[in-house]
Amino acid sequence: MKRFKNLVFIFTFIFVCIFSTGVYAFPASSATLYTGIDVSEWQGRINWEDVRSAGIEVVYIRASEGRGYIDPDAMRNYNGAKSAGIKVGFYHYLTARTEAEAIEQAQFFVSVVKGLSIDCRLAMDFESFGTLGTYEINRIAKTFLQEVQMLSGKEVIIYSDAYNAAYTFSSTLANNYPIWVADYFVSEPGNGNWTVWDGFQYSDRGRISGIEGNVDRDFFTNKIFLTDSTPIPDDTTSDTPTNTETIVVKKGDTLSQIAIKYDTSYEYLAKINNIQNPNLIYTGQELTVPTLESSKINDTSHKLYIIKWGNTLSQIAHKYGVTVEEIVQLNNIANPNLIYAGSVLRIPTINKYK
Repeated sequence: MKRFKNLVFIFTFIFVCIFSTGVYAFPASSATLYTGIDVSEWQGRINWEDVRSAGIEVVYIRASEGRGYIDPDAMRNYNGAKSAGIKVGFYHYLTARTEAEAIEQAQFFVSVVKGLSIDCRLAMDFESFGTLGTYEINRIAKTFLQEVQMLSGKEVIIYSDAYNAAYTFSSTLANNYPIWVADYFVSEPGNGNWTVWDGFQYSDRGRISGIEGNVDRDFFTNKIFLTDSTPIPDDTTSDTPTNTETIVVKKGDTLSQIAIKYDTSYEYLAKINNIQNPNLIYTGQELTVPTLESSKINDTSHKLYIIKWGNTLSQIAHKYGVTVEEIVQLNNIANPNLIYAGSVLRIPTINKYK
């Protein structure tokens, strides 16, 4: 069946190449094609045994979005797909508007999928840009991908529609990261700066057994698979914290933001606070968080400062009676002229130059 399917795909592909004037990305000539889908909470409850019987070999599951949203069906879909013998990958819907936010979202994404047995490259879905320019988009995308790769130790892939692959994402990204491209009603997707594709989403209106309603349909090459599928280490702190304090949730806080600030994981905070849904915390809610011995941010040698819009390092240094050099050294800041509103700085409590 797979050989017949691949022959049909190849003949269709040749036809399009001959009679089309577009520019296309081709899979590697020796690539084996795998049938796939990608899903999120919008597909509802899925019968994964039926999906596997329908010939689906690979599924990408939305894990997270933005700075703190976890797809409520992600774990159910993961467990069902793995039980049915389907290869699993995860993607994050990126909404960052700065490189600092890209790093934060990368940390969040990896925290959601760590400890899981993942078969496919971790995917970045970055398609909503707001007022960002092309240069900013590419910087944010590169920062996110680098951070995910560094934190997880896993290979990554870019998900993009054909237009952004051609006109938004740079040759630098194309030279360093593979593409999973969406292009409908064609037999080969437009490529832009990529010469080959490793994922091709050819429809957003697929229908298969086990899923009610439409679902995205994909082809993948064997390069979609990780070279090392060992689970990302889950370094979640022990169940019983030795030292804690109570904080009050402020407007706009997410559990993942609080976890990053207190050098822990959102799972750990959910566990010790008996939170059933990590997406739901409320302004005014009291949370238990790690303190002194179990959290780097409470090191007695420094205090914390949240950067405000318009702040500079020299202003902050003057306010606390320290030097810019001390702040730069303590926070490993590469460029003292680039700091971001909302980021947390460690401020030395003792100025060694005084």
